[in-house]
Amino acid sequence: MRAKLAWQLRSRTLELGPRTLVMGVVNVTPDSFSDGGRYLNPQDAVAHAVRLMEEGADILDVGGESTRPGTRVLPDESSDRPVVSEEEELRRVMPVIEGILRARPDATVSIDTYKSAIARRAVEAGAQIVNDVSALQWDRGMGQACAELECGVVLMHTRGQPSEWRKLPGELDIVSTVAHGLANRAQIALDSGVQRQRIVLDPGFGFGKNFEENYPLLAHLERLKRMGFPLLAGTSRKSFVGRSIGKRRNGSDATADERLYGSLAAMVVSILHGAHIVRVHEVKPSVEAAAVADEVLAAMS
Repeated sequence: MRAKLAWQLRSRTLELGPRTLVMGVVNVTPDSFSDGGRYLNPQDAVAHAVRLMEEGADILDVGGESTRPGTRVLPDESSDRPVVSEEEELRRVMPVIEGILRARPDATVSIDTYKSAIARRAVEAGAQIVNDVSALQWDRGMGQACAELECGVVLMHTRGQPSEWRKLPGELDIVSTVAHGLANRAQIALDSGVQRQRIVLDPGFGFGKNFEENYPLLAHLERLKRMGFPLLAGTSRKSFVGRSIGKRRNGSDATADERLYGSLAAMVVSILHGAHIVRVHEVKPSVEAAAVADEVLAAMS
């Protein structure tokens, strides 16, 4: 069973549970792992976003900085500036958010960022949701910003930073690790003033997890429902999907562009185990697969 919940956003409420909501990815980065550079032109990105809405996307997630494995995102000993500056990230995302809302004022836009300054500008321009892959960890001002903005907030579980992921030791019980981590981040959000009804949790498939750890997390996703928050699952084009496909063919991992069917399979499993929202690159096939998964869930009730 999937709980029926209301997700309070900046100026609207989304009903979660009766059907799976589909979040379409709009990357405006030169180096994202799956579609980097494809939509750098704001007009192309806006056209892509409108097309995703026409295909059935309920939410558009606009991101201007890659957090692919191996990437450094925060300053290190050699620099006191993030790899992608606030100015550059704003230059990438703001024309796209503004263009989407001009073309489709009814669009529900999410800003994929861990920087509070970007979150503030995007929400003030009309974004309804802040999707923070660090769950308020990488910018100490993000919790207060989200509380003051009174927007929807997605808190994703991650271990370390992208530049560290390949070196992280494995976890004996990844599900408990993620559950405890998300419970901690949710409490920090609440303590920062973010209202409970605005929070959605994301287990962060591929974010600080090795290939093998993603499957126990997917198989036992329902354990995260115990916290009482809606769940978002993003398995689309992830490396663990490519690794599994490769095992069944020539042994080499499937490329990002070859992972559609595996991504759909993982997405359906996530829905059957409680995901209210799925984050995807290919919207039309995902909407159709989610429709079938929703019917199965209804039959199980």
